[in-house]
Amino acid sequence: MKSTLEKGLNVSLLMNELKQDNIEMQGVMRRIQAISRQSNILALNSGIEAARAGEAGRGFSVVATEIKKFAGESFDASKKSEFIINKIQEKANEIIAVRTVDIAYDTIDKIDRNLFERNCDVQAWATFDAVKNCLTHPTTESKQSAQSLLKNIHNIYEVYFDLFVIDITGEIVVAAQNQSQVGKNMSDRKWFQETIKTNDVYVTDMYHSSVVGGHTMAYSSPIHNDAGKTIGVLTTRFNWEYIYDIIDRVKIAEDSKLYVINSEGYVIASKDRSDILKTKLTSLRAVENVLTKRETRGYTIENNYINAYCLTEGYNAYKGKGWSVIVIEPIGE
Repeated sequence: MKSTLEKGLNVSLLMNELKQDNIEMQGVMRRIQAISRQSNILALNSGIEAARAGEAGRGFSVVATEIKKFAGESFDASKKSEFIINKIQEKANEIIAVRTVDIAYDTIDKIDRNLFERNCDVQAWATFDAVKNCLTHPTTESKQSAQSLLKNIHNIYEVYFDLFVIDITGEIVVAAQNQSQVGKNMSDRKWFQETIKTNDVYVTDMYHSSVVGGHTMAYSSPIHNDAGKTIGVLTTRFNWEYIYDIIDRVKIAEDSKLYVINSEGYVIASKDRSDILKTKLTSLRAVENVLTKRETRGYTIENNYINAYCLTEGYNAYKGKGWSVIVIEPIGE
């Protein structure tokens, strides 16, 4: 049983409880209608019997007429009440839908803000002297100094699997953690090529890395010498588990679902962690709306479910990767 405080923090849960009460009221109204119908039939039968009784049944005929009138009025009142209850149900669904859209927006906004910080990190660290020196003066000492710096950064910023310094030819010169990667050439990787080509930060989509052993994103920034010439790339591997910290704090009902999807509709995060990068949600109209950018924020009602959606807006310098948050909430019959 949820506490009053927990319910107060979850508007959707409160609205669903209100809807459940309305459903019970609908049942009461239907019983009243059934009683009204039975009373009407009883009044008709009574009227027939009163007519047969002639003068002796005249008084009872008046009572039967009044019962019939009362039954009719009760039936009309119950029908009006049922109409009002249905309108309350519809409004409750709208309130839940709007609230669910807000949840989708708030979640993708928190994710964007987190990833914006990762964007800032890599740009800042690419300017550190130890990072530049290991490329401009690649000695054992300069590489050790850079490795010590990256290791300290890695210890402080727990959100990263690893950090690498790569020279202009694509060779990994320094690693914060996985020293077995030093000496490998990354010149054929898109993130390296795009960083050199655009001379700007490049962010990959979320993917599974066998090297770091988990789902990650690569943030890569060009490294410039004092003259402004690009001399290499600093690249980080973000630990995707920290996105789940955001998702786990989202307050939704136990039977609701929350997904983060990429620009192709694949699930890249969910409340239950299932089928990451395997399941597509493109069969939902809500997902079709957001992927085609027909609408960037809104909801659909499909098969008694509210499907709320919100497309990333990015945050400051981080433009986002075309991801969306989808929240699916049951609304019952």
